[in-house]
This record gives sequence, structure tokens and C-alpha cells, in this order.
Amino acid sequence: MNFRIETLGLPPTAAERGQLVGLLGACVRGGASIGFLSDVTAAEAGEYWEGVVRAAAAGAKILLVARDESGAIVGSVQLALESRRNGRHRAEVQKLMVLPALRGHDLGTRLMAEVEALARARSVRLIFLDTSEGPGGARVFYEKLGYAYVGGIPGYALDPDGVPAKNAIFYKTL
Repeated sequence: MNFRIETLGLPPTAAERGQLVGLLGACVRGGASIGFLSDVTAAEAGEYWEGVVRAAAAGAKILLVARDESGAIVGSVQLALESRRNGRHRAEVQKLMVLPALRGHDLGTRLMAEVEALARARSVRLIFLDTSEGPGGARVFYEKLGYAYVGGIPGYALDPDGVPAKNAIFYKTL
């Protein structure tokens, strides 16, 4: 399959907003631990994406999307930039999402490579992220990409099934 990865244009179209809402819902219902419970509503997902768009418009985040051959959004990842002078060398990777039906096609790996390239282009030398130690997490995935595990906090968040899980904190020097 061919996928195109790009920075989402702002403001997103109504169709793009709907696709982002659908992506988040599908990923959470598919077990991804990305800060929502499995009964996430379209309204809740829409509010979340509105906040992301506001942050991107303010220059605090970069939102990358992966599109399939038809142009539909099938994946995304965010890079949250630090605005304080003493922290501009670091950024946080947030909410890597790939439609469950497309997992295993290296799309997550490609999204991460692109977000790392964007970080390097902005002189970011350190990126970090967290995921769940529970079944909704992606610890093995991030370790395969060269991220170093530094620990976690027991009961940090609820996995999509509502069970408290330890988070797994990672970093990578670029």
C-alpha cells in the first residue's frame, strides 16, 4: 500500500475533522492506550482534535497525518514543541495512531521517522514520549525504534478497558 505523510493543513476541512475523529475512535476501540476509554464518543474526540488544531495554529504542535491512496487520513502523530528557551532542544511525541486494519504495514514506523526528521529540522535534540505498560501500550514498538525506557508510574492512567496501568516513559537522542 502507498501512504503519503504530510503536515495537516490548517484549518482542516470538515471531512478531515471527521476522519480524525474516526481515527481516534477506531484506535481506542482497537485497544490503543492514547488517553481515552473504549466508549469514547465522537463529541469527546472532536473536542480533543479542536484542542490539537488550536495548539498547531499557535505553533505549539505539529500534526502529521498519513493518507491512503484515496487521500483519506489513516494515521497521525503529533510533535509538541517546548516554547521556553531552556527547553527548545526537546519535544514530546504524542498520540501515534494508525487505523487498526492497517497495523503491520510499517505505517507507525514511517510516521515516527517523519516526526523525528521534523524534530531534527527544528534543532530538537531530545524527544520523549509515554505509552502504557498495559495491553494498550506499545513498549516493544518504541524499543525497536531505538527509544530508551526510563521507567513508569504505577496506575498512571486507565487503559481503554478502564483498568489502571503503569505508564512507560521513553526518550531518544537525535
